[in-house]
Amino acid sequence: MHPFDWTILLGTLTFIVGYGVWRTRSTNTVNRYLRGDNEDRWWAVTLSVMATQASAITFLSTPGQGFLDGMGFVQFYFGLPLAMVVIGWVFIPLFYKWNVYTAYEFIGKRFDHRARLLTAILFLIQRGLSTGITIYAPSIVLSKVLHWPLGWTCVFIGALVILYTTTGGAKAVGITHKQQMAVMFTGLFVAFGLILYYLKDTLDFGESLSLAGALGKMNIIDTSWDPKAKYTLWSGLIGGFFLQLSYFGTDQSQVQRYLGGQTPQQARSGLLMNGLVKIPMQFFILLIGVMVFVFYLFHPAPVHWNEANVGDMQATASAHPKAEGIAAMHAQNAIRIEEHARTWVSANDAERARMTEELSSDLDRDKSLRAEYAEQVKAQLPDAETNDKDYIFISFIMDNMPVGIIGLLLAMIFCAGMGSTSSQLSALATTAVVDIFRAGGTGEQQVVATKWATVAFGVLALCFAAVFSLFENLIQAVNILGSLFYGTILGIFLVAFFIKRVQGMAVFVAGLVAQSLILIHYALDYYNVFATMDGDVVVNDPIEIAFLWYNLIAPAIVFALAVGLQLLFFRDKSTEEQPDIR
Repeated sequence: MHPFDWTILLGTLTFIVGYGVWRTRSTNTVNRYLRGDNEDRWWAVTLSVMATQASAITFLSTPGQGFLDGMGFVQFYFGLPLAMVVIGWVFIPLFYKWNVYTAYEFIGKRFDHRARLLTAILFLIQRGLSTGITIYAPSIVLSKVLHWPLGWTCVFIGALVILYTTTGGAKAVGITHKQQMAVMFTGLFVAFGLILYYLKDTLDFGESLSLAGALGKMNIIDTSWDPKAKYTLWSGLIGGFFLQLSYFGTDQSQVQRYLGGQTPQQARSGLLMNGLVKIPMQFFILLIGVMVFVFYLFHPAPVHWNEANVGDMQATASAHPKAEGIAAMHAQNAIRIEEHARTWVSANDAERARMTEELSSDLDRDKSLRAEYAEQVKAQLPDAETNDKDYIFISFIMDNMPVGIIGLLLAMIFCAGMGSTSSQLSALATTAVVDIFRAGGTGEQQVVATKWATVAFGVLALCFAAVFSLFENLIQAVNILGSLFYGTILGIFLVAFFIKRVQGMAVFVAGLVAQSLILIHYALDYYNVFATMDGDVVVNDPIEIAFLWYNLIAPAIVFALAVGLQLLFFRDKSTEEQPDIR
């Protein structure tokens, strides 16, 4: 990488970390450390909420998702605006009225310590694991660039985030989010503009969309009711609504962002703006992936996106003649793809239908050759990670972007990773101190306890990151983790808000049962226990459902079971005086 790129990358990271430490170096009050002194206006809440959600995984995996599967993933966010409305008018007023530091503190006041512990522990498990992924994702990038061991790269990234998050807590997180979002938006627009610039001599933006659409990349809406399909209109509107309601309404990493608003109205406005901006932002990132796909129709693409694996295979090419043969066939097929793509551009409408079939056949061949090469990598390099989908966008950046822009785009990815990770570490530490240990003492003693908890969770996240291998797709891994746990937490909150007569023991038991059922079903589905198999291929699995539906199923179980248990076994307690949650 050019020295100028290093200057931009390291300068950006150093400025953000240094600025966060300097601005919050004297933070020693509980309200400032845990809620940022409630100084954020609506626009700061919006930026902080978006920075928390837009991790490095967003910029590594989402373009790869667009490259491989097209725009359909955007349906995942269709339930978001409605979720923001519900949170803004139901959750936020109660959180502010009861003056809580965490969402689970509210559950303790509404029910009892058992329900509070259950929700807090489920959050700590889910968020602790996913924080490891958010550290692991940008580490992939830096290890690729520097050729460092992945484990040490995780330590480097984690240490930067732990430094300023421990120093200033929620205040440092909120301050640095503004700079990080500025870098992220700049990087996105620059990347998109350069891709269009590279394509302008071959085809314009409208033709690029037409070509991508002809090859199935612009299919945004899937109206099927297939429960096995990951992303459909209905899974996005219904399952996505409940997932976003869970994430933004009950996940402390997000709740802490809008609890720092000056007033409930400022917090609500910030969330509503996030609901308006998030879908266009995700659409835009996916579209960048689609444009990268179009770019590689006219330029040779690597046979394997993980450059390190290709280098290792080439270093011992004599020992892997089959792999070299596959690479050669892939190069020849790339030439055919380019020829047919250029012919498609110059053809009339009638001829384009035939050329689309030719291109589709070439792309199927390309996919098959990539799979064969990955099998050779797996056979010859047993310790190598053959799943290379999350390397697509970073490979495009490193191979095609000019000097200076590479540094900017790498800074964009790292800023996203740091912003998301800092929010998560602050939320984990706050939850542990406030809800699990319920630390007393003076305000300064509580701040010190939270700082030590931040360091501890940072180290724990690094341990999780060290054992993660590359999932099929990192952004899917995070969403699956969320779907496994968020539904139960959301169910407890919905009962707290809307079923006044249900009390702590009923909702506690219902939560335990619901969480157990979701984990058992996922394990049975994942390991194909009831599936009919043809070799390694699943022919039919009667219990298979897309993970987004867990976000509807789990709350429904909690809701129905809690009401039933209260009526059957705890009715005498339901007549006791209830806390006013209006």
